[in-house]
Amino acid sequence: MSIPKIGVNAPLLEGIRLTTLDRGPGHWPGTAMPGEVGNVVVAGHRTSHQADFRHLDQLVPGDDVVFNTEAGVITYKVTGTQIVQPDAIWIVDPTATPTATLFACHPLGSTAQRIVVNLKLAS
Repeated sequence: MSIPKIGVNAPLLEGIRLTTLDRGPGHWPGTAMPGEVGNVVVAGHRTSHQADFRHLDQLVPGDDVVFNTEAGVITYKVTGTQIVQPDAIWIVDPTATPTATLFACHPLGSTAQRIVVNLKLAS
């Protein structure tokens, strides 16, 4: 996956356990895959290991998030960012349209909250 604005270029791993996220962004099992109808949920670190999601807070509506898949290149556009509590599991809920959700701990160096970036499939 790549997020050009913030310099992310990393493989999308499967799983969200710390042993996975310590190696790079992880796809939440059971959520949609890139390009499918539903919510593609991806977690990553902001301060430890590669800190691929360190600058998620710099993304603004219209920025690209790109997934390179066997089916081809799939681009999503940022629609917004929000800060939620760690128990806000609704962020992984399925959607009726092709969307994606990136999330990581927030603020930097803390696990007190989560930063959530919402995306929609580019047309």
